[in-house]
Amino acid sequence: MKLSRLTIILPLLALAACGETGFLNKPVVTKATAPDGTKVVAAPTADGEGAVVIATPPGTGAGVTPGSDAAAGRLGTTVASLGDASQGGLWIKTPLVTAPGKGRIVDPATGKSANVDLIPLGGPASGGSQVSLPALQALGASLTDLPTIEVWRA
Repeated sequence: MKLSRLTIILPLLALAACGETGFLNKPVVTKATAPDGTKVVAAPTADGEGAVVIATPPGTGAGVTPGSDAAAGRLGTTVASLGDASQGGLWIKTPLVTAPGKGRIVDPATGKSANVDLIPLGGPASGGSQVSLPALQALGASLTDLPTIEVWRA
C-alpha cells in the first residue's frame, strides 16, 4: 500500500520542483485553431521580452464579421483573470462585447499585446474578464495576477 502512494506522490513532487529550476519556464510556442478555422501561432520574440502573435484566418481575411456589435476600435479596460485552461486558443470572454468577433488585448503596463477571439460574457461592462492561458502568456502576465488590460476590436 505504501509503495502505491509513493508512485503517485513522487512524480507530483518532482513536477512541482520543476518550477524552481526553470524547466516549466522555457519559451512556449502555442498553436491553436479557433472554431471559425483561424490558425493562431504565439511565440516569444528572440529577446524573450515580447510575444509575436500571428493569426491566419481562413478565406480572404479577418475583421469584424457582418452584424457584429461594434466597429473597430478600443472597447475599454477590464480586469483579466485566467479562464478555463483546458480551452485552447487565444481568446477573451468579456462583458465588453455582445457578439463574437476578432480583437486584440493589450497590457498597458508592458505594452505587450495579443490577437484574440472576443467572446461575450454576461454581466455588467465593469465586470472582469476571463482570458485564455496562451493569451495571458503572450502578454507576459503572471497566471496568478489580475492585470488590467485594454480590449480592442479588430
